[in-house]
Amino acid sequence: MGLRERKKEKTRLALLDAALDLFLEQGYEATTIEQIAGVVEVSSRTFFRYFASKEHLALWFHDHSEEVMQAELSARPLDEPPFTSLVHALRATLRDMAESTPDDTERFLKLRKLYDSTPVLVGRSVARGAETEQRLAAEIARRTGRGDDDRLPHLMVAFAMASMRVGFECPINEITDLRELVARMNSTLDLVQRSLVPGWDLARG
Repeated sequence: MGLRERKKEKTRLALLDAALDLFLEQGYEATTIEQIAGVVEVSSRTFFRYFASKEHLALWFHDHSEEVMQAELSARPLDEPPFTSLVHALRATLRDMAESTPDDTERFLKLRKLYDSTPVLVGRSVARGAETEQRLAAEIARRTGRGDDDRLPHLMVAFAMASMRVGFECPINEITDLRELVARMNSTLDLVQRSLVPGWDLARG
């Protein structure tokens, strides 16, 4: 990054950190954009140069993860089985998480804690995830030459994303180490891939 880009990134992260701390301290609904901007000592107008809204800020992880998945999916060979390509895209996201800086890890864990305490964000996160699935299904349809109304790309994406959700949520317990979460999600993807092998026995795992 050049100096200008570094300064912009520093401001973006400062706004993100201020928002997460305020959300956890006084609640998502009670926190205003003016308060977030005030902590960073910038104007509300400056806030909107980086985030379209509070919701946009709270869903930043979705946006970043989708960028990583789409980039990896686009880079996969066109003759590769589409579900295999999807799994590679999901693992790219997990690699990105595993390579996070300590500050990024802290932000992710704060965000997960925020979702646990803010039902309205859970609903919006689900809706945002559905948008991601639609775009991934459209990319799978394009790569396989299928029409937009074909259900198979949607089924493949839904199955792949469901495996991520199971790895993220089950068993339900507090995650304080991002590496532990990444390992759990990777092992869930391993389980999914083994389950697709003919003759695989669920009892043997």
